[in-house]
Amino acid sequence: MKKSIAIIFILMLTFNINAQTEKFDSLLKTHVDKDGNVDYKGFKKDEAKLDAYLTCLVETKIDKSWSAAKTKAFWANAYNAYTVKLILKNYPLKSIMKVKKKGKDAWNIPFANVGGKTYTLNNIEHDVLRKNYKDPKIHVAVNCASGSCPQLGNFAFTEENYEAKTEELMKKFINDPKRNKVSEKKAQLSKIFDWYKKDFTTNGSLKEYLNKYSDVITTKKTKVSYLKYDWSLNGK
Repeated sequence: MKKSIAIIFILMLTFNINAQTEKFDSLLKTHVDKDGNVDYKGFKKDEAKLDAYLTCLVETKIDKSWSAAKTKAFWANAYNAYTVKLILKNYPLKSIMKVKKKGKDAWNIPFANVGGKTYTLNNIEHDVLRKNYKDPKIHVAVNCASGSCPQLGNFAFTEENYEAKTEELMKKFINDPKRNKVSEKKAQLSKIFDWYKKDFTTNGSLKEYLNKYSDVITTKKTKVSYLKYDWSLNGK
């Protein structure tokens, strides 16, 4: 009897998570275009719907039995939803860099409640995702609401779509001339590849990683440099 009740509870919880993820997915489809530009004014009008999703995150208990894809999808959605919420709380603004609270920047403010525990955005990205999963595509899954950041997908991640969608986002990121300028002679790359080089070179060189996704193949002679990061808001 107890086993049956436990199974029913798990099924109900899974249904609730999926239902709330669909609501976040709908918000992203409504307020983010195909190029990752965010309509924050429109999002502001739907803030109550975003808050309902955040409430679900507060009430959700992360299960150790979840697959890696499900866990990464859940935390990436949480990071992105709380980042949007942070922008809306401080809107209008020109850059997430302008967000400060008690001397702390946007990534170090403890405000993201997940499973009843409070996190900073850095906690989610570095202590939960990067620490537990050696997946460089985490860098296109989470979004820092800035111009040089890989584009925010106009969809929520799920267990089923996480791998395919992050592959798609990484390919778009590397081949986006606003964020990376790759030619046979030189590769002017996003600072993300400099800041987190270890993540991209676990199984080979940085150029080898780029060549998995780049339309232009780099060689040993290709000179690598890094572009200045654009911290302006990724809004329309």
